[in-house]
Amino acid sequence: MSIHLGKFSSFAQLLTVGLSLCVALNGVITGASVKPNIIIIMADDLGFNDVSFRGSNNFLTPNIDALAYSGVILNNLYAAPMCTPSRAALLTGKYPINTGMQHYVIVNDQPWGLPLNETTMAEVFRGNGYRTSLLGKWHLGMSQRNFTPTQRGFDRHLGYLGAYVDYYTQSYEQKSKGYNGHDFRDNLKSTHDQVGKYVTDVLTDAAVQEIEDHGSKNESQPLFLLLNHLAPHAANDDDPMQAPADELAHFSYIQNETHRYYAAMVSRLDRSVGLVIDALARQEMLQNSIVLFLSDNGGPTEGQHATTASNYPLRGQKNSPWEGALRSSAAIWSTEFERLGSVWKQQIYIGDLLPTLAAAAGITLDPGLHLDGLNLWSALKYGYESVEREIVHVIDEDVEEPHLSYTRGKWKVISGTTSGGIYDGWMGEGITDENDPRYEFYEDVIRNTSVWQHLQGVSTGPGNITELREQARIECPDPATGIKSCMPLEAPCLFDIEADPCELSNLYEEYKNSTIFLDLWSRIQQFAKQAHPPNNKPADPECDPRFYHNEWTWWQDEQASGSASLGQMKVINFFPICILVCIISLVITI
Repeated sequence: MSIHLGKFSSFAQLLTVGLSLCVALNGVITGASVKPNIIIIMADDLGFNDVSFRGSNNFLTPNIDALAYSGVILNNLYAAPMCTPSRAALLTGKYPINTGMQHYVIVNDQPWGLPLNETTMAEVFRGNGYRTSLLGKWHLGMSQRNFTPTQRGFDRHLGYLGAYVDYYTQSYEQKSKGYNGHDFRDNLKSTHDQVGKYVTDVLTDAAVQEIEDHGSKNESQPLFLLLNHLAPHAANDDDPMQAPADELAHFSYIQNETHRYYAAMVSRLDRSVGLVIDALARQEMLQNSIVLFLSDNGGPTEGQHATTASNYPLRGQKNSPWEGALRSSAAIWSTEFERLGSVWKQQIYIGDLLPTLAAAAGITLDPGLHLDGLNLWSALKYGYESVEREIVHVIDEDVEEPHLSYTRGKWKVISGTTSGGIYDGWMGEGITDENDPRYEFYEDVIRNTSVWQHLQGVSTGPGNITELREQARIECPDPATGIKSCMPLEAPCLFDIEADPCELSNLYEEYKNSTIFLDLWSRIQQFAKQAHPPNNKPADPECDPRFYHNEWTWWQDEQASGSASLGQMKVINFFPICILVCIISLVITI
């Protein structure tokens, strides 16, 4: 390139052009201007069958469905069976057994978290020029400040640190211990500004504001936004099902009150998806965005935190080794995809999302991270379905309930189970037989959403809604091998999950001495042998929110700094001290 100085009438003009060239070249070199915005919307405990693109007409989710039909339906996205392990896998790209996060969840009074030597997805993206924001649930540790989101790679966090909260008071109650405290923060500062507001709306409004602020600045810096909703997880035990009256009114046709509330909670979540897409469209960010919707695990139909969620016709529910705990109803959209408006049957694990989305952003990951997740970006972009995926769903060697769930290709092995096997069946059918009045005009409902119109306007997909809905539906015909029962507490079970996604036919007896099963079992034992010991720690009574102005907080730091409130001092028995003071005063007086 040759530049003739005579063209420029002043040194200032020359300097301006020079700076412009530098900026332009920097953009080419770094690729900053082409890195996509990444928006992940995660539901909490959403049943596999509780999005209507799976075929259910019980209540509709038109915005989520419009995203799914316009993009790519991930028919075989696997998460971990519970909140904490699933979120750990998402953020680290590793199996929970390799980070010590495999056993149960972090209860608010337990002093442990995601190990501090683990690199998170947020740290990866922030280190490559992204603004990183987490809105909503964390659940990866809070007993120390260093465990919390803004210390783990997020520039911004608005939300709660523990397992769940009340939808209006943002408080978490641990009734068995008598603990009850507020849990909602803006970065590291406790905020009560949202008390009285419905938390799904609070998080949605924050996401919209984040997008609008980002878009209005017209920055070259891309946005990584993780919107971790509370919905439709149950709230505290005394009032678990909560929804705004206006949302509840749409589902008056559902007679079962709990299920009516559940439908409204999911519907408000669906509204959130619509408003986020609307905001991206207003800021002209859609063209260069990847939008992913998923759930952290299957829903709890019965038992603890039950919401009437349905994973039917899949077997089991949250916190079990079955497909109903592990399969997430998920969809992703990007203008980069060559097969928009399709159902992708490739198995993908939640831990694959870190390397896959990093590849989409042109980020080269450090091999020293030793990820278990695979980079499936090319397969996703071009619609390939030929990658044989090995997935360690769970290996939990807990003394009371040892169990495992492992898949390689079409083969799945289960041994042991949870809750004594009482949730090992096929649940979620027949809770209610009512249909959403809108179901007769289903296609029109979808096409009239702003989500459909925005996404189709940017990059038109095939638009065959009925055909896509049929492809996304899971059918469970009697397997060709016949129905053969599985008793995982007595012997391992083996399933051909490709032909039998509903886990009806246990093939263990037929294959137990075969190379197929023995190779699978040997691989499982190898993983178990190398597993990181669980990080779980016993409850710590020093967590009691009463010690810290009725706030759930990083109590170990507060204890170490001696900054616990007077509330803690109240539990000290001052009576003997008072007696001593009185005696001394009396002696002095005499």
